[in-house]
Amino acid sequence: MGIFEGQLRVDKGDRFALVAARWNDFIVDRLIGGATDCLLRHGGSDSQFDLIKVPGCFELPQVALQAAKSGKYSGILVLGCVIRGGTPHFEMIAAEVTKGTAQVAMQTGIPTVFGVLTVDSVDQAIERAGTKMGNKGWEAASALIELVDLNRAFGKKR
Repeated sequence: MGIFEGQLRVDKGDRFALVAARWNDFIVDRLIGGATDCLLRHGGSDSQFDLIKVPGCFELPQVALQAAKSGKYSGILVLGCVIRGGTPHFEMIAAEVTKGTAQVAMQTGIPTVFGVLTVDSVDQAIERAGTKMGNKGWEAASALIELVDLNRAFGKKR
């Protein structure tokens, strides 16, 4: 039985796109910080990733798809924060960004990881962006590193 599992290591040839929403940037900036810290601590360098900012979470999958199709990146990390309000808007945006991000990965075969917080309150967002609950940007980047490494096991390299 063959067992395949990605390792937490950034190869010299890896390139990453961090596609991040500007909406709720006081939270998203912390997710970006966690993600970049993770990439750097696992062997990456600043020259191996690009930060691409979009207006809000709804736009994340569209730009992630463009980045994936560009052929420049080994993996895509989508970062954002949707905070529940008093209208159905939260459910619509959260559902579409989730589905859209999954579609990018499925359509392109490029590892694309969902690092979007969908929370009920600002306090929950703060907890997940570097306090009590850790930094979900770091966790998403860690998953991306593993997936990109796993792609190498299947002979895929960008």
